[in-house]
This record gives sequence, structure tokens and C-alpha cells, in this order.
Amino acid sequence: MKAVITVIGNDKTGIIAEMSSVLAKNGVNILDLNQTILQGYFTMIMVVELEKMDIGFMELKDKLQISGKKIGMSVKIQHEDIFNSMHKI
Repeated sequence: MKAVITVIGNDKTGIIAEMSSVLAKNGVNILDLNQTILQGYFTMIMVVELEKMDIGFMELKDKLQISGKKIGMSVKIQHEDIFNSMHKI
């Protein structure tokens, strides 16, 4: 199973380190990552693999949001199938 994670907020040092740390500590593998700065806003989207995750999806969601709040970022996670359904034309 895969998921899509988005991270948005004011650019600052340590955003990728913070997010990747939460994922690594919980057995989540980052398959793809794209990040950019848009007019001072940091934006990142990741596709992650959840098969070896050692916690539940909702617990991971909570941990990512808590970690994001700590550094002033908005963090969202969706299962890949839901993300694809929402963005299908």
C-alpha cells in the first residue's frame, strides 16, 4: 500500500529532516519526493510505501501532523487510491 504526503508552509531549515525522521522511525519508506519553494512557501509531495509500517495509518497521520505543527508546516497524508480517485479527470 502507498500513500501521498503533502507538506506546505514557510520555508525554513530542517523540514525534510523532520518529516523523513518521523517516517523512518515508523518503518515508512519514501519512494519519491519532490519539493520546491514557491514565492517563499516550501511545498513538498512524497509518495511513500506503507507495507513495513509498524503503526496504524491514523497514528502515522497524527505523528506527521504533530511534527509538522512543531515546525509550522501543514501536513496531509492520503492513501494512494483515495488521492488518485480525487484527482481523476
